[in-house]
Order: sequence, then C-alpha cells, then structure tokens
Amino acid sequence: MDATGLDLGSDPSLLLVDDDEPFLKRLAKAMEKRGFVVETADSVAAGKAIATARPPAYAVIDLRLEDGNGLDVVETLRERRPDSRIVVLTGYGAIATAVAAVKMGATDYLSKPADAADVTNALLSRPESMPPPPENPMSADRVRWEHIQRVYELCDRNVSETARRLNMHRRTLQRILAKRSPR
Repeated sequence: MDATGLDLGSDPSLLLVDDDEPFLKRLAKAMEKRGFVVETADSVAAGKAIATARPPAYAVIDLRLEDGNGLDVVETLRERRPDSRIVVLTGYGAIATAVAAVKMGATDYLSKPADAADVTNALLSRPESMPPPPENPMSADRVRWEHIQRVYELCDRNVSETARRLNMHRRTLQRILAKRSPR
C-alpha cells in the first residue's frame, strides 16, 4: 500500500498511450497522484518502443491511434511482460473490439470518457471479483448494432462480406456503420 491507500505492488510503472494530448496529460497527472510512475506515448510506434525497452507493470492504451491500432501495443507488452495489467480505452465502444482486446491480453476495456477513478479500479481489480449487473442494460437497437459490429470485425472489416452474412444490402450496412452507436 502506498500513501494513497492503493496496493500497486512493488512496481508502480504505468504506460499511457493515447493520441488525445489534453486527455493524456490529465490522466497522467491524476495517475501520478495515485502513486503510479507514469510514462506516456502518443502513437503505436512510441508505445511499442516503451513496451519493448521498459515493459511496465500497468498500461492504459487507446484502441484507435493516428498511426494504427492500440492492440499492437497490447500484443508487444504481453510478449515482453505477460504479468502486466492492461486496460484498453476507446471512444468507439463495441463488444467486438472489447472481445478482441481481451483475447489479445487486455485485463479490462473501458469506453471514453473514463476518469482516473474508473481506470484505477480497472487496473487494480482482481479477476475473481465479478462486476455488478448493469443498472441500465443495452437497448434492442444497441444490441443489434453490437451484433453488426461483431460480424463486421469477424469479416476483417469487409463491408460486402459482412452484408452477405447478415443478409443485408451493402449500402444499408454502410449507412449503419457510418452512424454513431445507439444508446
């Protein structure tokens, strides 16, 4: 336990990877106040370089970065330090990407906007602790949208193949994919 009352273990190193500079700075400052030793990166390349050279005990990685997919950083970190606890953040919350992140080795997955308390809880939660049931479950429109996203990801983001598998017109699917997710 440190001065903040959090049990960060013997290695409080934390890698933050996000291309949203104001968010990255705010989160870094908040995590330092919680006792983490923070290192930041604003791209996949910089994140992979840090993960290779100095693999941290904890990491918070944005899914979509300007130069690629944050899951590449997750994969590099998993290879270098299998015991690290990784949280994937994204502004594009979808079950398909959450499943992909967890399969790649992420400990948890949070949708933006997530505050430092959410991130800290996700980093320090133990796998045996079950989350409480949702207070506001997904709407039917959201469930449909999530299913479409999952099939789209399984088809390697190929619109024509996804439309064929969903028995849907390709242009209709393109319109759905272009919209924001329903609440």
